[in-house]
Amino acid sequence: MKLPILALAVAAAATAIATGAVAQKPSALPTPPPPSGAGLAPGDCFRSSDMRNHTIGDRQTLLVDVQGKGAYRVTMKGSCLAGATSSDPIVTRSPPGAALICKPIDMDISISRAGFPSPCIVDSVVRMTPEEVAALPPKLKP
Repeated sequence: MKLPILALAVAAAATAIATGAVAQKPSALPTPPPPSGAGLAPGDCFRSSDMRNHTIGDRQTLLVDVQGKGAYRVTMKGSCLAGATSSDPIVTRSPPGAALICKPIDMDISISRAGFPSPCIVDSVVRMTPEEVAALPPKLKP
């Protein structure tokens, strides 16, 4: 008798998750994500080799400190950062023909968990203003 009730509960939970009925954890970021496809102005472009530190803002957002350029918000499609922590290393590669990161397509990035890289599709990359960086909780500042 308990088995059918348990199976029904599991099915209901799976349906709620699939339909988005389960409340999502609110983002700790003080500003909404940038629009899909947002890129950088020519003077704000950077090399992936200049990235010095990163933090995971939420399951879709990577905050990056770029030496000499400031902080950048990199938003991913999907939830490739779900379960990742800021201590997980990021893996970057220079895509062919892209010496500078100016647009989402220029960034080839993965998050390494337990030694296995999980590739991400970059949706947007924007430079954060000093006010946006100051508004971040201390644990999220890159």
